Amino acid sequence: MGINAGHAQVVSTSAAPDWHALPVNAVLDMLDTSAQGLRGETAQARLAAHGPNALPAMRPVPAWRRFLRHFNDPLILFLLAAALVALLLQHVVDAAVIAVVVLINAIVGYIQEGRAEQAMSALRAMLSANAHVQRDGARIEVPVTGLVPGDVVLLEAGDRVPADARLLRGRGLRIDESVLTGESVPADKTSEPVAADADLATRASMLYSGTLVASGQASVVVVATGAATEVGRIGTLLGGVQAITTPLLAQIGQFGRRFTLLALVLAAALFASAVLWRDYAWLDALMIVVALAVGLVPEGLPAVITITLALGVRRMATRNAIIRRLPAVETLGATTVICTDKTGTLTRNEMTVRLVCTAAGAVQVEGSGYAPEGAFGPATGAEAARTAAEGVARIGALCNDARLQDVDGAWQVDGDPMEGALLALAFKAGVDVSALHARHPRLDEVPFDAGYRFMATLHAEPDGGALLCVKGAPEQVLALSRGQLDAEGSLQSLQPEAWQQAVDAAGAQGQRVLGFAQARLPQVPPGFGLSDVSDLVFAGIAGFIDPPREEARRAVAECRAAGIAVKMITGDHAATAQAIARQLEIADAPTVVTGRALESVSDAALPALVERTDVFARSSPEHKLRIVRALQSLGHTAAMTGDGVNDAPSLKQADIGIAMGHKGTEAAKEASEMVLADDNFASIAAAVHEGRAVYDNIRKVVAWTLPTNGGEALTVALAIVLGWSLPMTAPQILWINMVLTITLGLALAFEPPELGVMQRRPRRRSAALISPFMLWRIVLVSLLFSVGAFGIFGWAQQRGLDMDTARTMVVNVFCVMEIAYLFSVRYLHGSAFTWRGLVGTPAVLWAVAGVVVAQLAFTYLPWMHLLFDSRPVPWLEGGVIVLVGVALLVVLECEKWVLRRLDVFEELKHAPDPSVARTGETR
Repeated sequence: MGINAGHAQVVSTSAAPDWHALPVNAVLDMLDTSAQGLRGETAQARLAAHGPNALPAMRPVPAWRRFLRHFNDPLILFLLAAALVALLLQHVVDAAVIAVVVLINAIVGYIQEGRAEQAMSALRAMLSANAHVQRDGARIEVPVTGLVPGDVVLLEAGDRVPADARLLRGRGLRIDESVLTGESVPADKTSEPVAADADLATRASMLYSGTLVASGQASVVVVATGAATEVGRIGTLLGGVQAITTPLLAQIGQFGRRFTLLALVLAAALFASAVLWRDYAWLDALMIVVALAVGLVPEGLPAVITITLALGVRRMATRNAIIRRLPAVETLGATTVICTDKTGTLTRNEMTVRLVCTAAGAVQVEGSGYAPEGAFGPATGAEAARTAAEGVARIGALCNDARLQDVDGAWQVDGDPMEGALLALAFKAGVDVSALHARHPRLDEVPFDAGYRFMATLHAEPDGGALLCVKGAPEQVLALSRGQLDAEGSLQSLQPEAWQQAVDAAGAQGQRVLGFAQARLPQVPPGFGLSDVSDLVFAGIAGFIDPPREEARRAVAECRAAGIAVKMITGDHAATAQAIARQLEIADAPTVVTGRALESVSDAALPALVERTDVFARSSPEHKLRIVRALQSLGHTAAMTGDGVNDAPSLKQADIGIAMGHKGTEAAKEASEMVLADDNFASIAAAVHEGRAVYDNIRKVVAWTLPTNGGEALTVALAIVLGWSLPMTAPQILWINMVLTITLGLALAFEPPELGVMQRRPRRRSAALISPFMLWRIVLVSLLFSVGAFGIFGWAQQRGLDMDTARTMVVNVFCVMEIAYLFSVRYLHGSAFTWRGLVGTPAVLWAVAGVVVAQLAFTYLPWMHLLFDSRPVPWLEGGVIVLVGVALLVVLECEKWVLRRLDVFEELKHAPDPSVARTGETR
């Protein structure tokens, strides 16, 4: 058997045949192999042609290059230049402070940076180490990397599928494909061909690399290896996705470039003014300009932002949201749309029987999950319907291989999820399952197989006869039945049309449906097999659903109230997904689009379709990627949840990828920025709440830092331009900048969320870091600070105080005004004149205490007088300085009140009403 060179080319390209649509013999012929496998030398030749069955490794970025990238920022480069100038002027302490801040910022960014190659490593780790194959007519074990197209692989329960393969023979074969399709229950497999246009989840004749054999045995022929597999194709998609810059990083980058340019222009103009017009010595002028530039440039801003983000990470971890990359904290606050998986995130990932329908009537079943809690609810046909439903529950408990067990207070199923749900149903029906099995011990069975789509078990009867119990696809069980039980329990003729209507009605509600039947045999058959399953009495049907989480329902409502759209993207059936979406109230009338329908939509028309669609069913990795990109093209900040390998590309593409902590694959986790410890959508809503609070605090830091720095710079600049005496010396400017940045600025990082944070609309992705309101505040506060500084400076000179004392008073009034402004800026969306606002938080109180102690030392300690030319301030003048701070706070709060009444600035229009806000801020 030689290698077919022409075919070798076919299977290694995207033009590979539709293996799932071809008969087994045609597949073997095209692969130039047989059911007995390849010869050893043929396998070696193919291995040389196709390469190893492994995903290609990514070329890692050197660590030194990743570290240096954190210095490639205009603001950082400007600070480094300022540090160099300070060092040349022999101001070693100033230079060291600036350099340390820059270095810490780079180190933190380097540690927090995500490495995309880890996602690829997680994909490669999904492959098993060895596989059992047929070669040279014998069963041997070979490394998975040595598999080639045409190899015949033998699989059994618990094995991981090592390559994409076409099923040759199977017995009771069910494959857990959740990592690829998102299906919550294992898929039944058959060797029969399926339609050529079948999507991935319905290709019953195919097994895919990385999936798991849930039950049964199989013989398969390999059709694709390595990068040609579905997992490899996802890896290729993942490698082609460029990391998205978070809104905050984009805003800070834009701000840094503009601010650096502005600072350079102002510094040059001020230097020229001092030297050319005011006859300053060039060295003195240069030192003043450097001190002013260092005071103007918020060099502590990156560090304070980093600390703010880190505190957000800690708070989110307490709410089951684990952040893997620091900037993702803030991205959550900007989220405008959440694309979420269904199974396990919005739902419990626990199948539950919701409906039992018999000839006597339909019974609603209460309770959720596998816990044996709940009972039969509303019924049509009253007592007769309940009695008949109990009969269905007994059949489900006997024709069952699963076990329910209580693990640390949580009920879990060992076996098939739907069989676990049937055991829970039996408990709810009041059936003693142990006593039932003791009374009807199992004698034999016909295991489930995709070929005949049912399971049958034979049990002993106390009177010596036998009981045959069957469950499976309703149409198959109906075909094996000769009659049905009526409301009185008597045998009557079968009514298949009525049952089909009941099945269709349950399916329209998104329920998976099983049919149940039984037969009583006068004696135990000598040999029980498939042919003995006939002449059944149809008992009824049961509808299963993975119920939505109650907390997810509340979280969806909270997200919608916050202006965040929720879109479900799932591999499940359209009817099931739409039913869950209705129950969760994702939209008033959820619209559904299938993956197949998406494929016919052009890239140009896709954004409009995605915007108006609420549920995407039967979605492939390419579909998910297109959906996320379409949302981003509309300006959305998109969050994407996922757990499987198929979710990794879209998780990486999204502005924030959210992986599941419990059932998520390593590939999904490595491609994401956040991991949910409890796999619960409610934790996403909680994380959004924290993300908005973090962004608010970052804006407060910026809103406090820039005006206070601007006030210092404007005061000195005006003095130079107007030819007045300098109200502060260069060392005093640096003292203010050093003391206040590490105290008051840092305190804002610890601020709790303002009331109504989840009642606001999401901010626009294109919104600038410096909003019109903040720009107004920078100008206004800078002017007020200058007025206060020159007022104190002039008043001190009028009172006959010496120049050094007057300058000391200016330094103190700056500190007092910055403390007053801190209390105002803590509430950008509300008033500081409340008990909570005036008392402050522990962080604020400690920061104020630190500033007060530092200023008392600056003002009254002799050795500080030597360093900074400061002088003691008389107590009367000290009292006036404090009153200046109080006056500033009153002016700013009045300004805020007037602007809110005039509706001048957009961001103040959405300030929530306190009576409304308190309802959602109790967490």
